[in-house]
Amino acid sequence: MKRRNTLFLAALLLVAAFSAHAQTNDRYLVMLKGKNAQAKFASEVQAVGGEVTYRHSIGFAIVSGLTTDTAATLGKSKRVQDIQPDFSIAMDPDLPVVSLASMEDAMLTDADIASPADPATAFFYPRQWNMHTIEAEQAWADGRHGSSSVTLAILDTGIDYTYPDLAGRVDLSRSVSFIPDDDFYVQLFFPGRHPITDLHYHGTHVASTAVSNSDVIAGVTSETTLMGVKVCSVFGGCPFGAIISGVLHAADNGADVANMSLGGAFSKNGFGRYVGFINKVFNYANSAGMTIVVAAGNEASDLDHDGNTYAAYCSAPNTICVSATGPVDADSVNGPWYDIDAIAPYSNYGRSAINVAAPGGNSGGPVWAACTQTSLFSGLAICGTGTFIVGLNGTSMASPHVAGLAALLVEDLGRHPGAIRARLQNSADDLGQSGTDPDYGKGRINVANAVLP
Repeated sequence: MKRRNTLFLAALLLVAAFSAHAQTNDRYLVMLKGKNAQAKFASEVQAVGGEVTYRHSIGFAIVSGLTTDTAATLGKSKRVQDIQPDFSIAMDPDLPVVSLASMEDAMLTDADIASPADPATAFFYPRQWNMHTIEAEQAWADGRHGSSSVTLAILDTGIDYTYPDLAGRVDLSRSVSFIPDDDFYVQLFFPGRHPITDLHYHGTHVASTAVSNSDVIAGVTSETTLMGVKVCSVFGGCPFGAIISGVLHAADNGADVANMSLGGAFSKNGFGRYVGFINKVFNYANSAGMTIVVAAGNEASDLDHDGNTYAAYCSAPNTICVSATGPVDADSVNGPWYDIDAIAPYSNYGRSAINVAAPGGNSGGPVWAACTQTSLFSGLAICGTGTFIVGLNGTSMASPHVAGLAALLVEDLGRHPGAIRARLQNSADDLGQSGTDPDYGKGRINVANAVLP
């Protein structure tokens, strides 16, 4: 009880601290001209009272300490191609936080939690309709558990790397946080923890769906290496500059696959120039051999016909955009409920956007995965008292199934995003119209079809 009260107080203090930090944004994103533009750029920034807080060789930089006027002055530099204020994109809400289940309810002890050779023996595997649906068990039976030489970057709210299913799977030396306020809160409430510690819940759930030791729940893979890249805060806000920096960091630090369960569509009116930043960065990541998997978003929007919307990174070049399916009620079909699923009612759709579908959950059943033991959300603070799983619905939950499978395909196809995308699509189960379907793209992924002879 003392632990719960402490976390509840922490949450209140955190909100107060956030209010104090909610000042005018003085950060700007800059795209520079040419390879030599960075040489004298820092002195120009200093001359107008700013500071370069991040820079990358492709000519991208983040500058803090600017006003509207000083940013305009900097924008007139012959070295500057474009300068735009940073802004925060709200993460799509998961629909909803369903419920919690605890291993303690079953009277399990630490001795009972031992990483099984077969992920299908994970304690809560019988609840995982999602893994049954994509035929992951057949691949596991053939020894396809993933490889530690393949790295999957999770761009999200962080990862609880001490959770039993994630312990030892996260390479902390390559993990990084681009959310300074969260770094402060991590050290305030969990001194000594790595900055990628997940104070929210989203990133841990996503990570353990893709990769898990399979003590508690099974992930698509059990031996892939994870890289945590925190680009969203405990409040669910994802600064655009943090996302861009996170993609570049993952690409430069050996990530073979990156998962972005971020949603975050925005209007092109007033934000159209940010698309140029995205295109340059995502093309760079593709040329580095990193496969990027993104969630389609949870607005039930037709991405084919909303031309004013930049759709949740599905509009970015060289990405794999994932829609969500959910289980069909067993009373309405013949056969096991987990073998039959359909497009989730919240999922965005569109032939021009969706590549493949994957389980995301609906009212018939959520996707169960790890609940971070460092959450500052009052409703999830109980997760800090034991080993819990949480059920969520959303395209955010669908995307890591595809990212996990992409990590398996890196073993077969190498760092070739185009070949991986083609294999994902060609091996998928066609659930809708022949060819490319607006709901499912080329179909719902099938792990066994993709990786077995």
